[in-house]
Amino acid sequence: MASMLEAVDQRTKLVGENRLELLMFRMNGMQMFAINVFKVQEVVQLPKLNLMPHRHPSVAGVTHFRNRTIPVVDLSESIGMRPINRDEPCNLIVTEYNNSVQGFMVGEVDRIINMNWNEILPPPDGTGRQHYLTAITRVKERIVEIIDVEKVLAEISPYDSSISPDVIDEDLLTLAKGLEVLIVDDSSVGLAQCRSTLDYLGITVHIATDGKRALEKLKKWSADGEVVPEKLLMMITDAEMPEMDGYRLTREVREDPKLKDLYIVLHTSLSGSFNKAMVQKVGCDDFLSKFQPDKLATLIQERIRSVVYRD
Repeated sequence: MASMLEAVDQRTKLVGENRLELLMFRMNGMQMFAINVFKVQEVVQLPKLNLMPHRHPSVAGVTHFRNRTIPVVDLSESIGMRPINRDEPCNLIVTEYNNSVQGFMVGEVDRIINMNWNEILPPPDGTGRQHYLTAITRVKERIVEIIDVEKVLAEISPYDSSISPDVIDEDLLTLAKGLEVLIVDDSSVGLAQCRSTLDYLGITVHIATDGKRALEKLKKWSADGEVVPEKLLMMITDAEMPEMDGYRLTREVREDPKLKDLYIVLHTSLSGSFNKAMVQKVGCDDFLSKFQPDKLATLIQERIRSVVYRD
């Protein structure tokens, strides 16, 4: 398994090319699931777990992993399926989301595949696990379901979307009203948290659920005569999205003479150190890890100041 993950170090070559790598695995049956390799630190055989009192039903226990104690989530149970059968071979996928490390207990781990984001599609309406999927794809004519890990983690440990009172500059609240921001995110949890902060500041919110739709919206505004970099205070975009990711979206915006000056913030649960390095490569103006309302509010207020007081 370690040799499989040696290829992860090559992931930076995919940035801006609208490509991704998926780690594919099974739960109890034959259905294939996946998560983005960007979020994976390591894959190992399931170690011994210690139980925790008053734990969430989906948390199978904790384990000591590389000098730290991490929670282990039964990924199958967390998305409404039957718990992982520990009498069968099980694996632990160790991941990092929003600067926190956790393990997901799964069954058989299959392989890593390299794909284009335009091969990744939103989940169809009416699927039983729809609310726990961000996307689906096909590999050798088999459907692969891509799990919305942000939603899984938010249900186990809900994110606090409130803003600390001392973060808010009351003088800016009046100036913020009427300003507009475009949020681009395929995760309902990510959208809700980001929108909550913007609503509190009185900012008008536009939403697109993937990079392709966001680019279409931006180009339509431009075609209708809007000066988009002046219309929008900023665009806040996720990195991982079906059809077009946030990196490619940023590249497309920078290559359009009418859009190129748009202020763009990469807002993602992927590894902070990795994304900070990629901000320069694709041309984002800033980077922020998700689910940090105080930092998001601070960033937005700094942008308001730079726009309102620049003259």
